[in-house]
Amino acid sequence: MSEYKLIMPKMGESIAEATIISWLKNEGEHIDIDEAVLEIATDKVDSEVPSMEAGVLTQKLFNEGDVVKVGETIAIITTSVENSTILETKLVNNKPTSPVQEIEKSIHVAQQITTQPIIKNGEQGKFYSPLVMNIAREEGINSDQLATIPGTGNEGRVTKKDILAFIANSKTAPLSMAAEATTSPIPVVSSTTSKQDQSEISLNNGDELIEMDRMRKLIADHMVMSKHTSPHVTSFVEADVTNLVNWRNKIKGDFKAREGENFTFTPIFIEAIVKAIKDFPMINISVSGDNIIKRKNINIGMAAALPSGNLIVPVIKNADFMNLTGLAKTVNDLANRARINKLTPDEIQGGTYTVTNVGTFGNVLGTPIINQPQVAIMAMGAIVKKPAVIETEHGDLIGIRHKMFLSHSYDHRVVDGALGGMFVRKVADYLEQWDTDREV
Repeated sequence: MSEYKLIMPKMGESIAEATIISWLKNEGEHIDIDEAVLEIATDKVDSEVPSMEAGVLTQKLFNEGDVVKVGETIAIITTSVENSTILETKLVNNKPTSPVQEIEKSIHVAQQITTQPIIKNGEQGKFYSPLVMNIAREEGINSDQLATIPGTGNEGRVTKKDILAFIANSKTAPLSMAAEATTSPIPVVSSTTSKQDQSEISLNNGDELIEMDRMRKLIADHMVMSKHTSPHVTSFVEADVTNLVNWRNKIKGDFKAREGENFTFTPIFIEAIVKAIKDFPMINISVSGDNIIKRKNINIGMAAALPSGNLIVPVIKNADFMNLTGLAKTVNDLANRARINKLTPDEIQGGTYTVTNVGTFGNVLGTPIINQPQVAIMAMGAIVKKPAVIETEHGDLIGIRHKMFLSHSYDHRVVDGALGGMFVRKVADYLEQWDTDREV
């Protein structure tokens, strides 16, 4: 018999610790290889921690609600000698695969640059874990209220159980709904107000009440936050992409035969946006108070629809270092793994500019909402055939051309109409001036 030490895994470059949400296994229970042992939470993502060895959970070294540093031993698992060949450091450097629940939760990438938490660690000498702070945000608990909660955790820290007990004791009139009533008020909580400030909407006979899943709630909060943070302006340009369409039709068969995957329009759009960002680097920024952060890296987020109908934005890191083939492969890989919920937390963080292809759904244009803490986002409309005036040296002609709208939404605090308009025009120029002899 030997001992295997279960380590707090590394969840991202900027994450140094995590809070234990719950233990999924009790002491004395058998654990299989890759079976989840406990759930943890950071300020960016929730996840499960699996065991890399099969054995029996001998000892839990921390309790639920405790904050544990990355690399610390969480638990001891007794294994047989023949199963104890995996080094302790393997789990430290291994990011656990995120199932659908973790990917849904990971949309809650709290943008600390643009929004301040309700509670700031260090106030009144107290530390609050990301889990406790998230619960406080969701329940509308302010810093003064949180400071009154007695902590039962290590060094008097407020644990999940402590704050949930406080919430339960604060409930004075639980909501109920008469089963036979034809109408009933349903509380609707705004993302920008506490739960004490509630409006009511009547539920009429025959209406269906559908509770939002966790991911939809997080998306809703993020969208409302963005609209309250940034004054949105949207500029539109119509681009003639006839040469681009003809070129893609010419090369997509060979690309499929050579690379074994499809060549879509998305990598072309991303390449044009990357080139335009290099021309106008003040689009690739974030706002922090009265300061502007000019991003060195060009990390392009691409909105992807999930089978559930929700949306997730995987990020192509350092897109300016990729050629068109590399962009195509990366786009396909991220899109495919997004659909089967196999993205890692790092792959949905760190974007500096976002593109969304509304043309996929047959829409000709849209007014997208900025993905904070970025300051701009572009929507690509459907490519449609239209009659158009063609200027030639012999005069104007009417012809059939492939046209599409580009919609550029930007934060008017730091991006004026001139910059926002010139940027989208430059993207259109790159698409219109496509080299039809280009190889990929």
